[in-house]
Order: sequence, then C-alpha cells, then structure tokens
Amino acid sequence: MDIIKGRRSIRSFQDKEIPREHLKTIVEAGIWAPSGSNIQPWEFILIDDSTLIKKIKLLSPGLYGVPKALVILCVNKKRSEKAGRLGESLAIMDISMAAQNMMLAAYSLGIGSCPIASFNKKALRELLDIPEHVDPVLMISLGYPTEWPTPPRRRPLEEVVHVNEYGKHFGR
Repeated sequence: MDIIKGRRSIRSFQDKEIPREHLKTIVEAGIWAPSGSNIQPWEFILIDDSTLIKKIKLLSPGLYGVPKALVILCVNKKRSEKAGRLGESLAIMDISMAAQNMMLAAYSLGIGSCPIASFNKKALRELLDIPEHVDPVLMISLGYPTEWPTPPRRRPLEEVVHVNEYGKHFGR
C-alpha cells in the first residue's frame, strides 16, 4: 500500500541517468500485467537516448520536464484482434494495467514517472518507425524526481464503495 499511495506523477526530473538494469525491471513489470485471455497485446518501446527524447518532446505537448527515459506503450492490433469485437477495448485496459505496473515498479526503485496521452501519434509512428499494425496509445516518462509531491486528497471509501448494491455505502 505504501508504494501504491506514494506514487505520484512526476514532471520535473534530476539530471541523473537511470541504470539499464532498473529500466529492464520497469518494462518487465509491464509484461507481468494481466491481459484478457492472456493475449498480451502490448509492445513497449524503451527510449533512453537523450537526442531522441528531445525529438519526442517536440511531438508531445503532454510531456513535461526532461526525463531520462520514456516507455511508449503500444497495442499490437494483430494480437488484440484475437479477442474479437472486445479486442480494442480489452487491449486499452491491458495497456493501462501494464502502465500501472511499470509506474509502481519505477517508484519502488526511487524513480518518478508520469503517464502521457497527449502526443502526436502519426509523427511518433514515423520517428520511431512503428509499423501500421502497432498503435502507440500511452507514454510513460521516467526519471529521478527533483521532489516527491504530496498526495492529493482522495475520496473516502464510504463515498466511493457500494456494498452489494449501488447506494449501500461501505462502512455505513
């Protein structure tokens, strides 16, 4: 729970390299996420080249700060089609769970992260030579934070959780 509660979206990073072994741990956490029918529709592109990160930053209005690495999370449409008509929506859920695993793994290593959905997919596809059947859907920035922000207030369980039917709140 400490890792879950402590993880924050980090947008300001130190100028400190992330060891390759830590980056491997982070992306490996992604492949261990659950996926519908175990299709594993993801492809991850790890970027740790500073020149390439600067180019991606130009295509990504949602990318703040200067991270030391990026993970581009993509849906492999050939794999997601195996789930039939639910394939596309299941793949997005699968990618989301993989992203959360990666961000929690990063935090456990003292590395900050931020999920980013605001980027030019077409330009990114061209820059990284991503094939047409692979769709970039999310980006995670990674780096050592200049500071860890205080967590924002969360809605209490009693307001959010309903037990056995809607309206019967937890703890009431």
